Amino acid sequence: MTVLVLNAGSSSLKYAVVDVGGGTSLASGLAERIGQPTGRLTHRGPGGVPRVTERPLPDHAAALAAALDAFADAGPDLAGVGLTAVAHRVVHGGTRFATPVRVDDGVLAAVRDLAALAPLHNPVNATGIEVARRAFPGLPHVAVFDTAFHQTLPSHAHTYAVPRQWAREHGVRRYGFHGTSHAYVSRRAAEVLGRPVADTNVVVLHLGNGASAAAVAGGRSVDTSMGLTPLEGLVMGTRSGDVDPAVVAHLRRTAGLDADAVDRALNSSSGMLALAGHSDLREVHRLAAAGDEAAALALDVFCHRVRKYVGAYLAVLGRTDAVVFTAGIGENDAVVRARSLAGLETLGIVVDQARNAAPSRAARVVSADGSPVAVLVVPTDEELEMARQAAALLDGG
Repeated sequence: MTVLVLNAGSSSLKYAVVDVGGGTSLASGLAERIGQPTGRLTHRGPGGVPRVTERPLPDHAAALAAALDAFADAGPDLAGVGLTAVAHRVVHGGTRFATPVRVDDGVLAAVRDLAALAPLHNPVNATGIEVARRAFPGLPHVAVFDTAFHQTLPSHAHTYAVPRQWAREHGVRRYGFHGTSHAYVSRRAAEVLGRPVADTNVVVLHLGNGASAAAVAGGRSVDTSMGLTPLEGLVMGTRSGDVDPAVVAHLRRTAGLDADAVDRALNSSSGMLALAGHSDLREVHRLAAAGDEAAALALDVFCHRVRKYVGAYLAVLGRTDAVVFTAGIGENDAVVRARSLAGLETLGIVVDQARNAAPSRAARVVSADGSPVAVLVVPTDEELEMARQAAALLDGG
């Protein structure tokens, strides 16, 4: 099967055409600055050479039209590749969607209803689905949910110690996110280790501008750092991660900030941006190397939080076969990998400094020979995972 994968953001539309059988991307692209005076489309067709065009992109319909124009001009020809489905990333599926589903009007309405749990994401995800259904009316459309992989969390892991009616009436519980990445990487890690997925326990660290950790036992998520929303857990580019929830009331009393203002700050102006002045960790590294104390502290905080979750999830799993780094920071930042695991040698985690520092884009082992817990770097492929899930759903009827 050949699947068009779409990921609609508030001002962007990411896409890829995936050959599911071959496990390869035939083309990919990103439309940016949607709704701004000048939009930009970067399209990579056969050969992977980027083709950049600038044109007005007033809405997501215009962005998808620009992408279709790029396919027509630079290839591949969508009619020629034989598209069989369109897969859509949806951030929040609540408790209703534990697996991918074929989109119909009822599913689309449910995605919109779940906007109460993901107000920044689900509405635009629904818009992307609507636009694509109009553009490809003859193809099946499949919604793949970020939260679905974590529906296997046991009740003691997803339950918050809050009034029961909050959970019953308002859906307050741990959901977890980055599910497609954690699913793909945990399976790929088992392959690298040469072990059956059902007999492999791993801690997956998805470290990017958004970051989360997951404990995966036998292919099933049993704990994860993000919670009701993607705000909880690790320090991120602009998100705080874990804070005392009383900070909301404290800032209302002492600074006159209402709950919405605190929520915006914790999501959009916290994390590395607040600590170092930059959300891009590459710039934080540069500043720290130049002697910037705030940037140095930001790196310490980031790595400390990762190390803290690794230790917690070693305890959750009981037996851990590997700690796995993925996503932009996890795949490319050897310093963060080393510093995040420093001091865990007595827990069986021993990083080989030469292997860790060696540049590579391949899935690989970076731990020392004989390390009881392997350390892996596994590039994620969320588009391939979404395409595979869509194909499996449709193959099954």
